[in-house]
Amino acid sequence: MTIETTITPKKEEAEILSKGIIAFNNAEIPNLEPIEKEIKFFTFVRDKDKNIVGGIRASCYWNTLHIELLWLAKTCRGTGIGGKLLKEAEDFAKKNNCEKAFVETTSWQAKPFYEKNNYQHIATINDRPKGHASHYLTKNL
Repeated sequence: MTIETTITPKKEEAEILSKGIIAFNNAEIPNLEPIEKEIKFFTFVRDKDKNIVGGIRASCYWNTLHIELLWLAKTCRGTGIGGKLLKEAEDFAKKNNCEKAFVETTSWQAKPFYEKNNYQHIATINDRPKGHASHYLTKNL
């Protein structure tokens, strides 16, 4: 046996791993929602000139909204727009059968914002990245 690491796998080699974990998951939990049902989406905030001044990139799978990133232009922060943006993404997720939300944020980012919007802190990894922390939060939708 050999072990190798690559940043350029062949497509068919990468698919072997995906198909393998899908088969394992289905054997363990036969009614598990298939990964093909994942819905990737964006929720944008636009100014009066239709320029994007913020947004969320997210996905819905396994009955959970996964917030991948949330960004607002400096001029929008502290105005309540972030909460409205988050609610819009959560509403979309609920319409797509999500019952929970999950997000990772770092110590210099938005932990207080998520807590203000009823997310519960569930874990912290200290020194990730070095000198800072990663926080994990969840919310029942």
